[in-house]
Amino acid sequence: MADELEQQLNEDATVDDEEEDEEEEDFEDEEDESEGEPVTTKPRSNLEKSGYDFFKRLSEERVPLRVHDVLVKGNTKTKDSLIESELELFKKASSMQEILEAATIAKARLQALEIFDSVVITLDSGPPELPGTSNVVVEVVESKNPLTGDIGFFSKPEARSASLEGSLKLKNLFGYGDIWDGSLVYGFDQTSEISTGIYFPRLKGLLSPLTARISLLSQDWLKFSSYNERLLGLSLGLITTRYHDLAYGLTWRTLTDPSQVSSGSVRAQLGHSLLSNLKYTFKLDRRDSPLRPTRGYAFVSTSQIAGLAPDSRSLRFLRQAFDLRYAFPLGFYGVAVNLGVSLGALFPWGSGFTNMASPLPERFFLGGYASPVCSFRGPTTLLGFKTRGLGPSEPRRFAGRDALGGDLAVTAFADLSFDLPLKLFRQTGIHGHVFASAGNVTKLTENEFRNFSLQRFRESFRTSAGFGIIVPTKLFRMEINYCYILKQLEHDGGKTGIQFSFSSPL
Repeated sequence: MADELEQQLNEDATVDDEEEDEEEEDFEDEEDESEGEPVTTKPRSNLEKSGYDFFKRLSEERVPLRVHDVLVKGNTKTKDSLIESELELFKKASSMQEILEAATIAKARLQALEIFDSVVITLDSGPPELPGTSNVVVEVVESKNPLTGDIGFFSKPEARSASLEGSLKLKNLFGYGDIWDGSLVYGFDQTSEISTGIYFPRLKGLLSPLTARISLLSQDWLKFSSYNERLLGLSLGLITTRYHDLAYGLTWRTLTDPSQVSSGSVRAQLGHSLLSNLKYTFKLDRRDSPLRPTRGYAFVSTSQIAGLAPDSRSLRFLRQAFDLRYAFPLGFYGVAVNLGVSLGALFPWGSGFTNMASPLPERFFLGGYASPVCSFRGPTTLLGFKTRGLGPSEPRRFAGRDALGGDLAVTAFADLSFDLPLKLFRQTGIHGHVFASAGNVTKLTENEFRNFSLQRFRESFRTSAGFGIIVPTKLFRMEINYCYILKQLEHDGGKTGIQFSFSSPL
């Protein structure tokens, strides 16, 4: 193709020279006939003309071209097989347009491995004896420092909590794009976690990345439900694609109550249990932005089946959650409407399952401070209510109540976002919004489903509304909202006033 372009350039140059000679002769004749008459000429660049014709041809017609060979340069540690596996699209390309598209995709995939400082893909002419062919040259620069780390202090003023988080990553140890990492999270009042994992983007014979992780997690729920939770587990990523994710988890869970004040329902679930489960997630996000969507839709389905181990202490349940989001613009002042609904259901299975209670940590708890616009965690968020702030509860031994969560939960919201008048706010993405939200959660297990009434469930929905300012960043979305509780029931934790919200779209 390069020879073809060069030949075309030479031909164009020859033709232009002949045309220029003819134009000079005509000019001399005209000068003799009419002396003193001004004449203007417009010099043309042959290279510019030929380049313009070439790109015009690319835009108007299909240019046949196939890849003869793919050459990889610059990798001293990374295996050729790993890089070549990301270049499979070149084999199917049969035109210049398809080759250019394949190059764009291949470069993005190689950069996503996080093991190269730079990736450059160029097209060269193929062998002279094979016209209509091209060679693809991929030049990579491997990361100079394979060991990276970061540490940070994160504060959540609305939850009166803070955490210290740190991580280390060792990249490309064996040359297969493998990433070994370790992380530590220390929460000063609620959650602590230490974990280590390995990630292989693509091994021979596997179509999707391979991940494995061992973690020790401790969560303090004494303030809300009078129990501490400790989990020691292993997770394996089986299938990971753009839309699908399938993972297996094996976890040893321990629930304790050091305060000795928990309610009867919580005490019945204290002790050890084994969680062996498959979790499948389907995610489709066609919105124009995860932090401030103004157009498009998103759908997430999360299915979980537990009880795959023969041990008698193995928890057996089915858990399903759906999230649906839709956004559309109104066409003035950056106004956009976001609508969303989330639905979740949990039910045990096995012998005598109708009389069984569902596992307490797996239930749906409503409330909290996450934004419903960009989070996809099932029915969890209801602005204006504190964490685990509504739904079934039970008195503790002495004072207070334990939030017990529920087996069926529904939340919905409507959000109207708009630009603020100051130019500085518009340039930084800071904008305002007004919102309304509603939700409910109830119990179905232990034969409670026999007493379920759709009318009572609908009439007991909690609702809230408000307005606020949103500050989007590259990592999270911060909201400063004024929430007004429209409806809550006895023992709910709704509160009218200022609420802070920090949410990540990840």
